[in-house]
Amino acid sequence: MEDAELCCTVAVEQPVPGAAAPRRRVLRGARVLLCRNELRQPVLRVLAGPAALSFALRAGAARVFSRFRAQGRAAVRVGPGGEQVLLSDCPPHALRRFLRLLRDKLAARDPPPPRLGHRPPPALAAISPARPPQHRPLTVSLTLPRLPGPGPGFLLFAAVSSPIYQLPHPSFLQVSRMERRPPLKLSAEQEAVLSAVRSGKSIFFTGCAGTGKSFLLKRIVGSLPPKSTYVTASTGVAACHIGGTTLHAFAGIGSGKAPLEQCIQLAERPGVCQHWLACQHLIIDEISMVDGKFFDRLEAVARAVRKRDEPFGGIQLIICGDFLQLPPVCKSNEETKFCFQAKSWRKCIHINMELTEVRRQTDKTFVSLLSAVRLGRCTEEVTRLLMQTATNRSERDGILATRLCTHKDDVEITNERRLQQLPGDVHTFEALDSDPMLVKLIDAQCPVGGRVELKLGAQVMLAKNLDVSQGLVNGARGVVVGFESEEKGLPKVRFLCRVTQVIKMEKWVFKGPSGIHLSRQQLPLKLAWAISIHKSQGMSLDCVEISLSRVFESGQAYVALSRARSLEGLRVLDFDPKVVRADPSVLHFYRQLRHHQLLTQ
Repeated sequence: MEDAELCCTVAVEQPVPGAAAPRRRVLRGARVLLCRNELRQPVLRVLAGPAALSFALRAGAARVFSRFRAQGRAAVRVGPGGEQVLLSDCPPHALRRFLRLLRDKLAARDPPPPRLGHRPPPALAAISPARPPQHRPLTVSLTLPRLPGPGPGFLLFAAVSSPIYQLPHPSFLQVSRMERRPPLKLSAEQEAVLSAVRSGKSIFFTGCAGTGKSFLLKRIVGSLPPKSTYVTASTGVAACHIGGTTLHAFAGIGSGKAPLEQCIQLAERPGVCQHWLACQHLIIDEISMVDGKFFDRLEAVARAVRKRDEPFGGIQLIICGDFLQLPPVCKSNEETKFCFQAKSWRKCIHINMELTEVRRQTDKTFVSLLSAVRLGRCTEEVTRLLMQTATNRSERDGILATRLCTHKDDVEITNERRLQQLPGDVHTFEALDSDPMLVKLIDAQCPVGGRVELKLGAQVMLAKNLDVSQGLVNGARGVVVGFESEEKGLPKVRFLCRVTQVIKMEKWVFKGPSGIHLSRQQLPLKLAWAISIHKSQGMSLDCVEISLSRVFESGQAYVALSRARSLEGLRVLDFDPKVVRADPSVLHFYRQLRHHQLLTQ
């Protein structure tokens, strides 16, 4: 069973009487198994080459420490004497499942000893899987109304071992606990990509907007060892979404336009070189915005710094993005060169895969429309449907549609002007940054600014997932309906998902230059009368208003339109079919990719 097994580095610490430091034994590349012994007690078993260690876990004595599980580290105190098993370099996703199973078994009562005359169980047996939360016994209160007759109504408490939604009960019983939503599962396509990543080969996976690329990328990150995996993206906002850093910050070579020898010298600086040498898996998100010349320069630097002639110095590349979305940012006199046009692309990428199942939008008409726009096709039907959206409502429950703008200046002017027009006092919230000297670097990577100014009635957008089950996700739209009377005066926001909640400070952590960790603590809110198309990439928005008259790049109209979850939540102003265009070289690349996929199926 996958949940009961880990592959990681193990350190066993045993206290030595009279000694200041414990005896420590390190086992690298060990397998850690969760089993049961002949007394049906949970056993932690560590296997590394000829070494085989077993630790019986008693419910009262064993303890799990999981504060750093996101970094792939945890500790298990295995006995009352202070003996510890330290786990490190674990894939975080696998470690989380393992610790959940371990805690579940420790929380259960100690099993009774085997009865006399019974056949003894094996010395070590596989442990049973954890029961899903909805199948564990739970206590629910069932309130009955006042029944006819002399007796009053009464409160009944029942222990239920079946899922709450399967509980047979008369219509007048009120169940006080909500059904839990099952966790999102990977589709067959996404599972295939994850399997390809686990094979160790370098992979590029793509797909249109809304196919779950970012969701899959987070699962991939969780399946890889954190010490040798570096998560990057082409922009700071995209990097923050997946908990990484920018590709430029990781590489440490600036723009990469300097001569190769100079770039190698920059990459060989102590802090930067350490990353290049430690990296075994490099993840790059939003690859469409990475310049092809920069990719070639990175590949040459990787081989030189790591002193290995293999493509990219032997690093496994996991690259994600859609070349039919936003292109690399270039100066007006420079020719755009995509990464797939880089000289080193073909020798670096072993597998190309495309996700085709759209998850953001469920309306087939809208999905078909977006597919046409993505390929630069604007038929009469597409034009008619988009022009019809101009009459859609731009306001629901006091929440206005967010306007997507092509230029950053338009966004700032619109938000500042609309905030000033509101009556009442401005409530200002200052961020708490880990290093005020690096505020520009933090601003580039954090989705919220150092100062957030709000008023009653301000249109806002969530910048972080708070509660996915309630719809409080990154991009959720709302309006400020009040402020707490306490000293902090935190804002109360009513969201389109019909949830009203006081928004508290949240923390973002990301890597800066030389691997240092930077953080910002701030309200996860930003003004949402307007937002730039570039900043919206990767978001799903409830209600969107788009002006496409100033579109200046291929793929820009598609990115803007595909932010909407439905045609009903979309309002397109001054639509012109000429703004729908796709780069011919990108279309040719995707035709070749699909042709190759058909041949290999």
